[in-house]
Amino acid sequence: MAAPRDVAVLAELQDIAPNAVSAYAGWVAAHTETHLPFVADLDGQVVGAAWLLVAERVPRGSSLSRRYGDVQSVMVPPQFRNQGIGGALMEAILVEARTRQLTHVTVHSGRRAVDFYLRHGFSHDRQLLLWEPADP
Repeated sequence: MAAPRDVAVLAELQDIAPNAVSAYAGWVAAHTETHLPFVADLDGQVVGAAWLLVAERVPRGSSLSRRYGDVQSVMVPPQFRNQGIGGALMEAILVEARTRQLTHVTVHSGRRAVDFYLRHGFSHDRQLLLWEPADP
């Protein structure tokens, strides 16, 4: 898991402008219960990051706790790709999901990364539907 000292590098990986890092740090601090940042460290240098959103669905029947996860913002700079860093991040996230007993974990993937997620146990789901607003 990322530490408070990692906020600057998390901001950099997300292309946050230098003048907005303070606001970004505030966002991270305000979302510590729901957005869990993970970092990959190689010889003291952060070389990747990924986030696990933990959310809860409305209780149903005898299931009062219906927490699930969503993988967000997996970032490994090009010079560090294909070295197992993304896989290590994904494994850390899935261990955390098991520890928190999440019902499932989703990911909204770009085309280039679909095979990566399939290799890590994700599958296509016909029940997941998407709505997007029409352009204004």
